[in-house]
Amino acid sequence: MQRSLQSGNWAIPLAYSAAAIVAGTCLPRIEHHLLPHLVSPLSTSAAIAIYSAIASGMISLTGIVFSLTFVMVQFSATAYSPRLALWIARSPVLSHALGIFSATFLYAVAALSGVDRYNSGRVPFVSVCIVTALLFASVAALIALIHRIALLQVTRMLTFTGDQGRKVIRTTYPLAWSEEAVIPPARFRKSPPVLTLMYQGEPQALQAIDIVRLMNLARSSGAVIEIVVTVGDTVRDTTPLLHVFGARCVMQDNALRNALKFGAERTFTQDPKYAIRLLVDIAIRALSPAINDPTTAVQALDQIEDLLFRLGCQNLNTGMFHDADDKLRLVIPFPGWEDFLRLALDEILSYGASSVQVIRRMNALVADLTSVLPEKRTAALMYWEQRLRATIARSFPDAELQIEASVEDRQGLGIPRPRSTGTGQPRPQLHVSH
Repeated sequence: MQRSLQSGNWAIPLAYSAAAIVAGTCLPRIEHHLLPHLVSPLSTSAAIAIYSAIASGMISLTGIVFSLTFVMVQFSATAYSPRLALWIARSPVLSHALGIFSATFLYAVAALSGVDRYNSGRVPFVSVCIVTALLFASVAALIALIHRIALLQVTRMLTFTGDQGRKVIRTTYPLAWSEEAVIPPARFRKSPPVLTLMYQGEPQALQAIDIVRLMNLARSSGAVIEIVVTVGDTVRDTTPLLHVFGARCVMQDNALRNALKFGAERTFTQDPKYAIRLLVDIAIRALSPAINDPTTAVQALDQIEDLLFRLGCQNLNTGMFHDADDKLRLVIPFPGWEDFLRLALDEILSYGASSVQVIRRMNALVADLTSVLPEKRTAALMYWEQRLRATIARSFPDAELQIEASVEDRQGLGIPRPRSTGTGQPRPQLHVSH
C-alpha cells in the first residue's frame, strides 16, 4: 500500500506533464489545419513574450515553492513527529500542484511552436485560452498548497490528528455505550486449529482487516476465524496471523491473506490508537529538554481528552462477530479501556512529571473524564489519579509546589478550580502573599 501510494503520487505529475506536452504539440497543428479562422487578436511578438514569461516564471515558482515546502515538512518532522509530517507531505494536493505547475511550464514551451507557424503571422486562439486557463489553475493550486502546508502549524496539526482519530472512532465503534457484556470464554479453542496462517515477507504493519470478507469465508466453511495480531502491529516472517477452527472444508491461504492489508507504516484506518500515538509523540517531543514547550503538550492533551471521552462512551467489546444465525464466526483483538488510557497518559506523565503545567492539565483530564463517563470506566481513571498523586509527591519535594501541582486546571496555568478530597469537600487552594 505504501509503495502504491508513492507511485500514485509520482504518476499524477507525470500524467499532467505528458498531457501538456501532447496538447502543446498537437493542438497548434490541429488549429492551423482545421480551424484557420480562429485567430487570437494578440500579435506574434506579444504572444511569444507572454508564453516565454509564463514558462520562465512558472519553472522558477515551482522550484521556490517546493523547496520551501520540503524545508517546512522536514522541520515539522523534527518538531512534531516524522510519521505525521510525512502523512501531510503525501497529500494529493502536493502532487496535483506539482503537476499543474509542470503542465503550465511544458504547455507554454510546447505551444510556442504554434505561434507564427509557417510565417503565417497568426496566434492560435485555443492555445492562448488553454495557457491562460493553466495560469489561473496554477494560482488556484498555489493557494490550495499554501492552505495544505498551513496544517503544519502546531494547532492545526493537533486538530487534524484529532479529527482523524474521531473519524476512526465513529467507524470502528458504531455502538454507543450500553452495559458492556462480559465476553464468554472461547469454546472454539477447545479443539486445535485446522489452519494457522503465517506471514511471509519483510516486516510490515497490519493496516486494515477486511471483516466482511473474513465473515463470508468463515460462514461458507462453517469455521471460526481468530485473528491473533491487531491493527497497528508490525509482523515479521513466520509470524502467526490467524487461526481457523472447525472448518468443514479446506480454506485457501490466499483468500485469507487477501483480507489482511499490510504496509510499511501504520495508518488511521481501523486504528484508533494511531491518532493517540501521534498526539502523544507531539506532546513528549514538546516536553523534551531541546524544545521545552509544555504549552504544546497541554494542547495535545486537549485533543487526547476528547478522544478518550469518545472512546469511553463507546462499546469497546466489539471483537466478537456473529453471522445472521448468531453463530460466532470471527474474533479480532481490540484494545480495551485500560490500553487506551495507558497509551494516552503513561509517556506524557513520565516526561512531564516535573512540569506543573502538564500535571495540572492531567489532573483536570482525569477529573473531567471521571465525572462524565459511566461508572465502569472510573476504576481505571482512579488508578491514574493515584499515579498522578504519586508522581507529584516524587517530583515536587517542596510542599507548596505539591499543592500547586495538585490543582485541576484545563489550561495548565490558567484558572484553577477546587479539587475535591476524599470527603467530597473542596481542597483549599494555595494563596501566596505578596
